[in-house]
Amino acid sequence: MKIVIDKNIPFVAGVFEPYAEILYKKGGDITAEDVRDADALMIRTRTRCDEKLLDGSNVKMIATATIGFDHIDIDYCARHGIEVSRAVGCNAYGVVQYVCAALLHEGVMPPAKIAVVGVGAVGGALSETLTSFGFEVMPVDPPRAEREGKEHFSTLEEALSRADVVTLHVPLERGGDYPTIGMADSTFFCMMKKDALFINSSRGEVVVQKALNEALKEKKIASAVIDVWNGEPAIDKDTLKMVSLGTPHIAGYSLQGKAAGSSMSVRVLARYFGIDDLKGWWPEEVKSVSHEHNLSWHEVSLMMKNFYDIEKESETLKAHPEEFENLRNEYRYREEFF
Repeated sequence: MKIVIDKNIPFVAGVFEPYAEILYKKGGDITAEDVRDADALMIRTRTRCDEKLLDGSNVKMIATATIGFDHIDIDYCARHGIEVSRAVGCNAYGVVQYVCAALLHEGVMPPAKIAVVGVGAVGGALSETLTSFGFEVMPVDPPRAEREGKEHFSTLEEALSRADVVTLHVPLERGGDYPTIGMADSTFFCMMKKDALFINSSRGEVVVQKALNEALKEKKIASAVIDVWNGEPAIDKDTLKMVSLGTPHIAGYSLQGKAAGSSMSVRVLARYFGIDDLKGWWPEEVKSVSHEHNLSWHEVSLMMKNFYDIEKESETLKAHPEEFENLRNEYRYREEFF
């Protein structure tokens, strides 16, 4: 058995060696030749899994240690009997704490109105956490509203017109009933309050770059915090200069979140290939954190500086935008504390 693994997935080095032949490579450097005789892949978003990579290969299973899966051609995999697993919710509380750090930096205090657009694993965790701190959360999720009842959700139009903060947590959907690609366009920003904060830590392509730049230049919105970018790693330097905070796609890069993503990927491959010793694997060097809502916003504000300096990260990227990929790949994972 052979498994090809993105070398930047943490904690997994040495885990599968007793059971399989392992090839470690940077995710963006994995080639069709590398995977031709592989049985499984363990990847991140930098590996595009499509016909070009997979055609003629022996791959039966792809485990991505990420929530997002737009880097995987799901239809191709389904047609060729390749199972796909993703680490749903693995980095939810890493993103929660990133957003809270951004709110603190921008001086947003309860009971400000916060529109959480996309209420999946991440948006759901964020909504619960912000509510516990005393914020007024306006959840926006049209597919869930259709399934569960519109009375439980805000419409996008209502949320944009009323919210003090709009934060995106949607998957990248190019088609279907609810496409998200390019959803944050000029109309979107015109509907926001002029003193509102915009945060995107979902996918860069859900934002129309030109529209965001115009919104910032023309003061249609007050400020923006951007973690995910169109064209990564070659990001728009004009946008970077204008945003209040800009970071290199690391919102979910907590120690516990990365451990969870790696653990989910290892466990799913262990189950698929019948490796009993790894079916409950968790990296020994990482402690788990209880996510009970037992802190106040004031307590979080006092503790945050000891765990996460989001302003310093932004200053580093703004000074060296050409280092985007290195800053991401060599990121020192922060500890979750609530």
